[in-house]
Amino acid sequence: MSMNRQGRPTTPSTLAANQTDAESSSGEETFSGHKGLQHEEGLIFERGRSDKTGVDLADPLPVEPRLGGLARQNPIGLPGLAEPETVRHYVRLSRMNYAIDSGLYPLGSCTMKHNPRLNEKMARLPGFGDVHPLQPQSTVKGAIALIEMLAGYLMELTGMPAIAMSPKAGAHGELAGMLAVKAAHDAAGDTDRRIVLVPESAHGTNPATAAFAGYSVRTIEARADGTVAAQSVKDALGPEVAAIMLTNPNTCGLFEPEVVDIADAVHEAGAYFYCDGANFNAIVGKVRPGDLGIDAMHINLHKTFSTPHGGGGPGAGPVVLSEALAKFAPLPFLTSENGRTRLVETLSEAESLGADPFGRLTAFHGQMGMFVRALSYMLSHGADGMRQASEDAVLAANYVRAGLRDVMSQPFGDQPCMHEVLFDDKFLKDTGVTTLDFAKAMIDEGYHPMTMYFPLVVHGAMLIEPTESESLASLDNFIATLRNLAQAARDGQKQRFTAAPRFTPRRRLDETQAARQPVLRWTPPVQEKEAAE
Repeated sequence: MSMNRQGRPTTPSTLAANQTDAESSSGEETFSGHKGLQHEEGLIFERGRSDKTGVDLADPLPVEPRLGGLARQNPIGLPGLAEPETVRHYVRLSRMNYAIDSGLYPLGSCTMKHNPRLNEKMARLPGFGDVHPLQPQSTVKGAIALIEMLAGYLMELTGMPAIAMSPKAGAHGELAGMLAVKAAHDAAGDTDRRIVLVPESAHGTNPATAAFAGYSVRTIEARADGTVAAQSVKDALGPEVAAIMLTNPNTCGLFEPEVVDIADAVHEAGAYFYCDGANFNAIVGKVRPGDLGIDAMHINLHKTFSTPHGGGGPGAGPVVLSEALAKFAPLPFLTSENGRTRLVETLSEAESLGADPFGRLTAFHGQMGMFVRALSYMLSHGADGMRQASEDAVLAANYVRAGLRDVMSQPFGDQPCMHEVLFDDKFLKDTGVTTLDFAKAMIDEGYHPMTMYFPLVVHGAMLIEPTESESLASLDNFIATLRNLAQAARDGQKQRFTAAPRFTPRRRLDETQAARQPVLRWTPPVQEKEAAE
């Protein structure tokens, strides 16, 4: 089996590739194909018929076509189901999902934490849940006041004087910060600065964002302990460097001990310090990024302040800015005059206030539902509660580290971590079990796998982030399960891993083929003609 640099198999195991659904079933077969409450659910195209619908629709009135040759000529082909059939179909599919409401979600870097239901209730209040972005500001004073309050708390927690609330995701916030950096250099006539320093342990969005903003990326290697040396940054700095993009705590789950020295060196060279705030949830109430010399940092509200994560959005990634970058914040932004807060939405209005925004990053004002949820989380926890959440997240990660350090290997030695703990695949050496096999076996045990093969600087990486949401009993069960799996791998129980997952509706896929040759369209099966007698 071939491996890439990160230890990820590039070809599936023969056993996994050759297994069929018939071979994958556990126990006796049933006539219906169902196994108790685990239903064998077909695709909706297989269940429904295009000539059937669950509602009665009147014949449409004649219209004059305006699409010319672009009008559809053939039936749309969507399947139709009765209402109870539709509900059952999607309920059955939902039972196949793994979610934070069903179990511990140990994805490192992603921070899959519990979303308190109070936040959801607040976000659905009239005036927040039904607000429209095109309403006149005079009709949404409460919403603007909420944005102002949340923005104020975010600036207080980060120690930064300015903030842009409109970015709708972490990477969007990264882009906002880097465009502010670019605008600042351009305004100073420093247009030759077109290099961004990015440590090799950074989130993948960092170099992508820098490139998208028109910069070239220069990589900074990590030290043997997984952190960035200030001297390495100094050696890479020059008049062509615009900024550094550094994550702190970093993607290896470690706090950067020389971050202040790095910031001083970057500023002395005339560059700016962008901090990836994805891991801010580890230091809220403990460290203010502004005090470390940071010029811009996005904040993932889903990671730190409990707004929903995943599903393609909606999200929110506000970016805080230092005094040097504040005037370049994008439209719209908040301003207060005579005790009245309003949104500045036009360039001419911004310039009259002395601002120089780099432009508009998104159509409207940000994601109101996420703002409400985040503020609800802050108000219900208070300053001491948010600080305790950070402390508990770090404590939980170190508890997992201590519980597994004698059976699973750590790439940077047995040193304390922050909110996530990183293991590698050295403990699987000579077992015939790969990192992917280990992950699949976790599914059989009822756990979503941790983040696999990331960060890329570690071969066979396994990154675990339990967050502050889990109880001691939950963590103990998780640790015991991983200890059992690690021991089973060393005991030669290879089949338990290479055959996994055995208890899921579908078995292991050929993931390489699925990525390279995805089947994106359902086609009806071809009816084979019966031979004539």
